[in-house]
Amino acid sequence: MGEFNEKKETCGTICLKYLLITFNFFFWLAGLAVMAVGIWTLIQKSDFISLLPSNTYAATAYILVIAGAIVMVTGILGCCATFKERKSLLKVYFILLLCIFILEVLAGILAYIYYQQCAPFCSQLNAELKQSLKQTMNTKYKQAGEEKVTNAVDKLQQEFKCCGSNNSEDWRDSMWINSPEAEKRLVPDSCCKTVTQRCGVRDHPSNIYKVEGGCISKLETFIRAHLLIIGAVGIGIACVQLFGMIFTCCLYRSLKSEPY
Repeated sequence: MGEFNEKKETCGTICLKYLLITFNFFFWLAGLAVMAVGIWTLIQKSDFISLLPSNTYAATAYILVIAGAIVMVTGILGCCATFKERKSLLKVYFILLLCIFILEVLAGILAYIYYQQCAPFCSQLNAELKQSLKQTMNTKYKQAGEEKVTNAVDKLQQEFKCCGSNNSEDWRDSMWINSPEAEKRLVPDSCCKTVTQRCGVRDHPSNIYKVEGGCISKLETFIRAHLLIIGAVGIGIACVQLFGMIFTCCLYRSLKSEPY
């Protein structure tokens, strides 16, 4: 009877091992996906991030990159711990899973909070943009040492087909527009529907983008969509990790109960 129970426990342990190995494979892939989302946000959208006065959006992406890298290392460690059936390694693996879980939940919550604050009339992002985007465009565009901001504004206006923070008239207060370097332009050339040299001398709707809400509304919509993606990825992977922690605990207890 005791021999039967021992075999039953061993069979259960083998099943847990294969479950945990399978989990770690998908966990490693998930870590790669999480890190890819964070890196893509930082690289592809770094220009837009530079226009934001708050670091919350960038911080969320950095958390995902760090968490993704740790997930990949942890996945390899989990496979090693499972193959060798070392309880000490399983402890370390479980602690790392818990740390990653906390990191990803934190990233998801940050993104969700920031997303919720984008709601009309109670929007942190909207308030930040209204207070700072116009000032940034007026005081830093085409100024010495502000090439990153200049490129970001040009890319923003062309990609989102908008002109000015609230509307094209915002450019009337621009330091650059009011300087001789502007060559009598009324708006930057990036406001034009078809960009040509000095096309910004005409601010007629047939020539430049006239969008209600200006670039603020466009940028807000863009960031809200991407924060939602970041938050969903972070919390989704964190939920999957719960199964990994459960499998790890079960395997640890199974190994502990086996005879040596």
